[in-house]
Amino acid sequence: MHTVSGRDAEAVAVRAGRIAAVGSSTELDGLSAKRVVELEGRTVLPGFQDAHLHPFDGGMLAIVCNLHDTGSAEDCLKEIVRYAAANPEREWIAGDGWSMDFFPGGNPDKERLDAVVSDRPIYLENRDGHTAWVNSRALELAGITADSADPSDGRIERDAAGEPSGALHEGAMSLVSTLVPPPSAAEQEQALVNAQAELHALGITAWQDAVVEPETLAAYRAVAGRGQLTMRAEGNLLWVRSRGEEQIDDLLEMREQGSLGRLRLRGVKIFQDGVLENFTGSLLEPYEGTDNRGMSMHEAEELKRMLVLLDSHGFQVHLHTIGDRAVREALDAIEEAQRVNGRRDARHHLAHIQLIHPDDQARFAQLGVVANAQPYWAAHSAYVDDLTLPFIGEERASYHYPFGSLVRAGAPIAFGSDWTVSTANPLPIVEVAVTRVQHPERDREPMLPDERLDLETALAAATRGSAFVNFLESETGTIEEGKLADLVVLDRDIFDPGAGPVGDARVLLTLSEGEPVHDLLG
Repeated sequence: MHTVSGRDAEAVAVRAGRIAAVGSSTELDGLSAKRVVELEGRTVLPGFQDAHLHPFDGGMLAIVCNLHDTGSAEDCLKEIVRYAAANPEREWIAGDGWSMDFFPGGNPDKERLDAVVSDRPIYLENRDGHTAWVNSRALELAGITADSADPSDGRIERDAAGEPSGALHEGAMSLVSTLVPPPSAAEQEQALVNAQAELHALGITAWQDAVVEPETLAAYRAVAGRGQLTMRAEGNLLWVRSRGEEQIDDLLEMREQGSLGRLRLRGVKIFQDGVLENFTGSLLEPYEGTDNRGMSMHEAEELKRMLVLLDSHGFQVHLHTIGDRAVREALDAIEEAQRVNGRRDARHHLAHIQLIHPDDQARFAQLGVVANAQPYWAAHSAYVDDLTLPFIGEERASYHYPFGSLVRAGAPIAFGSDWTVSTANPLPIVEVAVTRVQHPERDREPMLPDERLDLETALAAATRGSAFVNFLESETGTIEEGKLADLVVLDRDIFDPGAGPVGDARVLLTLSEGEPVHDLLG
């Protein structure tokens, strides 16, 4: 049995929610137990921890128009028609899950939506949440016309005649999203319960919610207050781009409400750029064949002021950084916060880190910044090969998701899924980190094989590393005496090459403080 703490063991004893002993079967033979699980070639690991995900989006998939299982634009339209017919009472057709590679240039058009539903507005975000697909009725209700100006932090996609074409990028999404009726309080609470059950079934015992807003905080508190929050939940409050530094008082007040049961709020989420596929990821040099360097959502000096302010109030800062310029600006801002406020155990972290210039890779270790990686994307796919690599060029492609380089440079690293952007299952995520080959196809060439991680390192990033960024490493993340019994049992020995791909393993049992929260063993 692998413990992800530097040694193997045959048995683990659990008492009163904690690990009472770790050792050989003989050593633990004399301990009384109300339940014995015979491993028989299976693996026990610390519970997985997801360092970046959107649980409410995942939990709402049973309620909204869910396009995550579609494989083409035609599939999307069929599901939209089905959902509209099944939900005639809904004023809006809203949901998410379409993929940019379904459409030429990654941009969907309103005409396809108008052809299937024209009497109700439609608002559908893509899988990464950075572009919305809308129909003519939604554009009409929002007052978006050819004369509408792009917001400073987004773009209205337009056709050759200058008319809105049906795609809204980044900040332009809010021109319509603010009109969509929000979920009810009961729906929010049910979404949290749904997400928790689904992720426990994947062996996850703790998560870091990328964005907690007032409505979702209320749901957390309601579920935690009923004793139903079995997931350790770290939350990040959203820095609202349309507001300034005066929002610090609201953030502090919400943080005060954020400790209840297994819920903690100690972070603030900042979006510093968008994504490469719609040319809003912030780059040091222009996208290939253009003079466009993407969007930095905050000017470099403004970002420094924000980091100094948040750091001075003891917040952990969680930054969305895709492009190499966004990464550099974030690191510069953290360095400035340390210069002004002094260095502390802040555990600020950069999420996504798709492009990190070689000059900046060693800075993660130097500054103590956690590299919050989403390894599932670090592989060749139609999406990456058609919509990303041609526009970043050969030089930048050489430092595309440079996880191996970060580890060799001593960076603290944690794994997240960004669910619902991609799978929440940590086992395929770990597999791609190790192989740099797409899951589950596995028939492509590896992407930058020198950036692969070994299995022990990848598992540690998904357990101990994420526990560290969640401030939980003293209690969880490894199998050691005295720690909380947050454990997962897999159906095979994933360290045995003959047992099959890691991503095909299944979770049989998940324990939270020794109590089953997912149990296929009976």
